Amino acid sequence: MSENSETAYLAIEGGRVVEARSRAPGRTRGELVFTTAYTGYEESLTDPSYEEQVLTFSYPLIGNYGVREERFESDRVHPRGVVARELTDDVAEWLESEGVPAVDHLDTRDLVTGIRDEGAMKCGISAGPDASEEAALEELENCIGMSDHTDIGSQVSIAERTTYNADGDGPRVALVDCGAKGSIVDSLVERDAVVDVLPYDATIADVEHVDPDVLFVSNGPGDPENFTAAEALVEEYVGELPLAGICLGQQVVANALGGGTEKMAFGHRGVNQPVRDLRSGRVVMTTQNHGYTVADPGPLEVTQVNVNDDTPEGLESDELEVITRQYHPEANPGPHDSLDFFDDVLALAGHEKPETTPSA
Repeated sequence: MSENSETAYLAIEGGRVVEARSRAPGRTRGELVFTTAYTGYEESLTDPSYEEQVLTFSYPLIGNYGVREERFESDRVHPRGVVARELTDDVAEWLESEGVPAVDHLDTRDLVTGIRDEGAMKCGISAGPDASEEAALEELENCIGMSDHTDIGSQVSIAERTTYNADGDGPRVALVDCGAKGSIVDSLVERDAVVDVLPYDATIADVEHVDPDVLFVSNGPGDPENFTAAEALVEEYVGELPLAGICLGQQVVANALGGGTEKMAFGHRGVNQPVRDLRSGRVVMTTQNHGYTVADPGPLEVTQVNVNDDTPEGLESDELEVITRQYHPEANPGPHDSLDFFDDVLALAGHEKPETTPSA
């Protein structure tokens, strides 16, 4: 595909319309967010946590090492639209084949600073031969907030139980798929766990059927308060099974145990978020992608915090056998500073910790 010179328009909440270049045609809408990641664009674009959002890359050139399917975190692109300073043809062709509108040749620094000042905002995109400002504004007008996507789990979850590493010798993990990244399953399987991935709306009977040693709530998109089925599972099994969670999973666990969550202004999205462990004082670099955070941990102890804003990054309870992380320990292509989280999770089920942590 030759470089597309057709015009595109990005309409932003408040009425501003930005002209750009169309790289993958179409009309779309969503919450406009940004990531500071400078590598891992394939992983970001296939992360289910970006469902119903329009992803802006702050790094100026996206696509400089091509597109390889083995790097994908799921089976499709999840952002509703993509914005960059410049997209290579490889990425543009991929997004067009996925039916995801994409635009470039606009001032992404201005967009990012605007989001940081005003918070994540609704937007609409019109790109391609029929693009118009009016169409972009119409998409914006029809855009709804993330908390109003009340059944977003159905868009990203598996439809029925799937088991990985059925012959493994490690603990059996029931992973509630609220939009799970593939690398979470990979990290558990690498430690010889048997992983039963359950739909986001799994019932108590579904969990009892697999008889797990650990209940694990995955990452996912949107407002944790809309994942009521997963919350009910946590309420049912707290004190009976070890509980774990990543990202949205941490928020669901906190809500289920009497805590609370809130929407952030622009969230944490990137590969260089510093997290301090309050027990050891150690700081690790992490990958993150979330727009909500735990405001009240309830009975859980805050064990890790974000260095930039002190939001909770780790919650634990020895008595309740709960351990959660707001960031992604399993992130690809990295960093891998906190992969031992999966050893800690499986240790709750009696699995012996290795002397050295395997790489994911």
